[in-house]
Amino acid sequence: MRRWASPVLQGLVLAAAVVLIVLLPRFTSEFRLGQFTYVGIYFIALLGLNILTGYNGQISLGHAAFMAIGGYTAAILILGQKGFELAGHDPAQVIPEHGMRALFTIPIAGLVTGVIGYLFGLPALRLAAVSLALATLAVAVSFPALAKRFEHLTGGGGGLSLPLPHAPFGWDISTPHWLYYEAWVTAAILFVVAWLLVRGRVGRAWRAIRDGEIAAVSSGVSPAVYKTLAFGISAAYAGVAGALFAIQVSYINPDTFPVTLSILLLASVVIGGLSSLSGVIVGALVLEFLPIYAQAPPVLHLNFAKQAGPVVFGFVLMVIVLLVPGGMASLIRRITRPLTAALARKA
Repeated sequence: MRRWASPVLQGLVLAAAVVLIVLLPRFTSEFRLGQFTYVGIYFIALLGLNILTGYNGQISLGHAAFMAIGGYTAAILILGQKGFELAGHDPAQVIPEHGMRALFTIPIAGLVTGVIGYLFGLPALRLAAVSLALATLAVAVSFPALAKRFEHLTGGGGGLSLPLPHAPFGWDISTPHWLYYEAWVTAAILFVVAWLLVRGRVGRAWRAIRDGEIAAVSSGVSPAVYKTLAFGISAAYAGVAGALFAIQVSYINPDTFPVTLSILLLASVVIGGLSSLSGVIVGALVLEFLPIYAQAPPVLHLNFAKQAGPVVFGFVLMVIVLLVPGGMASLIRRITRPLTAALARKA
């Protein structure tokens, strides 16, 4: 009966998290609600990156570029041809939707980005470790320049202004609340998909390749198939997150997803815990709130408040890597171990 204790505890925690997410809009301001919307968006992006890096062992520093592809895909579909012309004349103005509803662009953005990620994963099969990280970093560095080059499609440096999103089908719900639920419902669906993947045959193949590619091959696992699949799925998650981000901000330009975001995403995955889907929520919270609160003078009492965010983020990352190598998910498991043991004894 002992093996049921941990799933029971995980189920209770998951149920509590769902209740908290559903009820949160009733007890918080619209500004704070917007912050938690970004947490949901980062949660999706980190899920995809954890699949690629944590479960499959491929290091990527180009996740922000895939988010940008998803964001631009959604923006182009939302604006449509007529909206694109209006945005070109005056990018700052708020224009009505002339293309597809924002909600329907999200899966399309994920699909497009997933295909691109899969195609990128094919030549990346020749690379590993540092070489792969540098190749993905090159993508993140070069994407803003490419976006500015194709001005007729991306709006160039001025970017694209999107119409203010609203709830579809005539639902009586305010825009901030709709965006919040849109992000978290999408996050919940993709979390279930990721859980099913990592718990099944695909997840076992990913972990086998990560732990020892030669041994995996001898067991009948094809690294080429599963590595490219991991790249495609990871990119699809990033594309969905990028589309949600663009819809949330109602604007996108080449600097919306800088290369520093790729580095912060990877650092957040490490902070939350590699190979831990539950730890992703910790990484998303850290990514959204730590840079904000680190800049508050009462927290640090430093004379360089503007530079405090990156300094504190780096310090926290070093502390976690040194003291808790498994990330916050490992620490949470240690803390809850006595409770799990107590449930096992009662069972």
